[in-house]
Amino acid sequence: MAETMTREQRVVLSIAVLASFVSFLDGTVVNVALPAIAGELGGGLSTQQWVVDAYLVTLGAFILVAGSLSDVLGRIVVLRIGLIGFGVTSLAIAAAPTAEFLIVARALQGIAGALLVPSSLALITSTFRGPAQARAIGIWTGATTVAMIAGPLIGGIFVDTLSWRLVFLVNVLPIAVTMWLLARLGHRDHRRPGARVDILGAVLCALGLGGIVFALIEQPNLGWASPVIWLPGVIGILSFAGFLLRQRTARDPMMPLDLFRSRNFWAGNLATVFVYAALSLNGFVVSVYLQQGAGLPATLAGLASLPSTVLMILLSSRMGALAGRFGPRLFMTLGPIVMAAGALLLLNVSGDFDYWTQVLPGVVVWGLGLTATVSPLTAAVLGAINTERSGIASAVNNAVSRVAGLLAIAAVSAVVGGSLDLGGFHRAAVFTAALMLLGAAASFLGIRNHLSRQD
Repeated sequence: MAETMTREQRVVLSIAVLASFVSFLDGTVVNVALPAIAGELGGGLSTQQWVVDAYLVTLGAFILVAGSLSDVLGRIVVLRIGLIGFGVTSLAIAAAPTAEFLIVARALQGIAGALLVPSSLALITSTFRGPAQARAIGIWTGATTVAMIAGPLIGGIFVDTLSWRLVFLVNVLPIAVTMWLLARLGHRDHRRPGARVDILGAVLCALGLGGIVFALIEQPNLGWASPVIWLPGVIGILSFAGFLLRQRTARDPMMPLDLFRSRNFWAGNLATVFVYAALSLNGFVVSVYLQQGAGLPATLAGLASLPSTVLMILLSSRMGALAGRFGPRLFMTLGPIVMAAGALLLLNVSGDFDYWTQVLPGVVVWGLGLTATVSPLTAAVLGAINTERSGIASAVNNAVSRVAGLLAIAAVSAVVGGSLDLGGFHRAAVFTAALMLLGAAASFLGIRNHLSRQD
């Protein structure tokens, strides 16, 4: 199929993959650097959670604004702004003198990252049609998911051989290549007359997510009875409720609630909540525990996930094509079940640690399930909505996945029992498997093959 692409299609696909790769890579490359960051800047588990979640709070809140911005300014312009912002904030993070400075810079980087993913997917869906679109989405999904999984490996090598600070500069080259490809594209930008950005909705969403996450992360230190905890939590819940109400009344809502009238859209997003919460929780816990609990150097902790990466590279586009032919329901049901089995295999990890017998089998099984799930999931959600609304549909789905991961990491302390020791690692594995089984159930009960697109 790839050889039948036009030059424009090849360039568009390359831009979409690279721009999204930057955002997804930086979301996970940090995991393996967390012990080194906390070791130098202080703060323990709370700092580690905030370094991840500061990025995810703004990414989840503003990824919805990106769809409106693309309508107002054009997809190419928004991509350029996002790439430049991502590069500048990466430099700031690499130079961070304190944990607080780093966390603020990560939050700003999340805003830049939010501009990259929806515009990238919208470029694909507006350039490809029919089976070629399913194949292109499969390639995009494979590349971006590889970024999520390969991040710990790349981060580990940098942490052990150079510095955790240089981990945040790995995206400089792909940003430069993407900017060059954008200049070569010669693609006519699309703007929607009369479109406007819902600033109030964005603020309510950011306040809602930020308040809830603050309460979840800091409550182990102060307890739920402290007003420093429950007050931001209440404000967060009320703000997010206000955000949803705003989406019902706004002229140009960031998250049009009528999208959820489509069965495959709401079912696919429900499955996304469970699957991506489990993905984020597993990535965080495994990367940190293998270093702090099992005593592995950062590079080996990153290498632990390499088999999953290889499986994604080899099989992802094939899974996208198969889902396009047979429908997504089977893949979205069996994939999470297989990943749940992979998570439960991590219960073999013991105090007498051995990667080959205790971790590798789970990683391989996890990778097979992941490969079967992610591309069909993306295709099912986007395939449920009319092509003209694919940009906002992809933005909503990406926001759902980021928010799911955000809340899962914010709840790490509660899941592991306050300490990421061996017992906490096992509790996290069981919780991860439970989330995956819920994702499988949501897919089996909700997804239908061959539904027509929603108008």
